[in-house]
Amino acid sequence: MKILLQTTIPFFGDDWHIGRFSQLTAHLSGLDGVEVTARDRATPAGQTDPVIGALADSDYDQLWLFAVDTGDGLNAEECAAIRAFRDRGGGLMVTRDHMDLGSCVCSLGEVGTAHYFHSSSPDPDPARNARDDVATGYIDFPNYHSGANGDWQAIRAVGEAHPLLRDRDGVLDRLPAHPHEGGIGVPAGASARVIATGVSKVTERPFNIAVAFEDEGKGRGLAQSTFHHFADYNWDPRLGCPSFVSEPPGDGMVRDPEGLRQTRQYMTNLAAWLSGG
Repeated sequence: MKILLQTTIPFFGDDWHIGRFSQLTAHLSGLDGVEVTARDRATPAGQTDPVIGALADSDYDQLWLFAVDTGDGLNAEECAAIRAFRDRGGGLMVTRDHMDLGSCVCSLGEVGTAHYFHSSSPDPDPARNARDDVATGYIDFPNYHSGANGDWQAIRAVGEAHPLLRDRDGVLDRLPAHPHEGGIGVPAGASARVIATGVSKVTERPFNIAVAFEDEGKGRGLAQSTFHHFADYNWDPRLGCPSFVSEPPGDGMVRDPEGLRQTRQYMTNLAAWLSGG
């Protein structure tokens, strides 16, 4: 199994470059039969990255895409290549963050259109197009507050527990928290369902954590509400973050190892499920 972990930005030390997902990289690399490539863009925005642009003809089995850009992280050629990758059976996980962060994913087909943004592709429920987290004033909706970076949040399985949420003889109920998660939902007519929800600590409103896609003849897909579920800082805040992160971190993931254990299990499940397991 060959997995590509890919950000939508060129390397810049004070940003969410791929090195800030090192714990995920190490975990996946430690799984039997898994080979991981972790990389940032090799070209500036607008120019086609040689790996992303050739993805459909590559030998990668999965793409885990971390859309950490401000909206220009993928061009039309790259979006077409990612769509073709899934069309030929590649597994695709797409995640972003609050407001318009990562809005380049809107052109990736159904797994991209599952993501809602502030300035484009808003949530079809007008009542949800309002601020949830109000503490960080410069971040507008969607921005669901599931807790501090470094803490864990309680999640709930929707319907029959999806394979991504299976844990020993039970169901996973924890993932890393984040003060302003993005919005996701099931696109009209899609062969997909919401598999997990969280609850805002500000408004007590439930919001979608993950949407799973199973289209006949295509690779499986997952839309995830925020890349912070995967980031080092959210697994262990002692590992650091970019200087523009202003919210004080928590320490729940460090104090309670069960949160990290469940997070790692979720990643193990995701790698297996995207490849048809």
